Amino acid sequence: MFLKVHRSPEVGDVVAVCDCELLNTTLTHGDLKVSISEGFYGTTHVDEVAVTEALRTGGNINLMGERSVAVAIKMGLITRADCIMIGSVPHAQIYQL
Repeated sequence: MFLKVHRSPEVGDVVAVCDCELLNTTLTHGDLKVSISEGFYGTTHVDEVAVTEALRTGGNINLMGERSVAVAIKMGLITRADCIMIGSVPHAQIYQL
């Protein structure tokens, strides 16, 4: 997985995680197009332990892909029903209020 933490004093940290094979691709679903870029998801390759640690502290979380979403499900942060599908790829956003 690739992980990038965007630091923002106004809204808190935004944690972005995507599955490796999705980086630098564009997903389509009907008229919707989502670009999965290095600018947002980063280029730091990490394991599940690092993702788990980042998700524990993230105020806002953006997950793209089966493995990325599975970590959040395993942690109890979301369920599969909380995800949307973009094509065949699960996507979830988590906001801590």
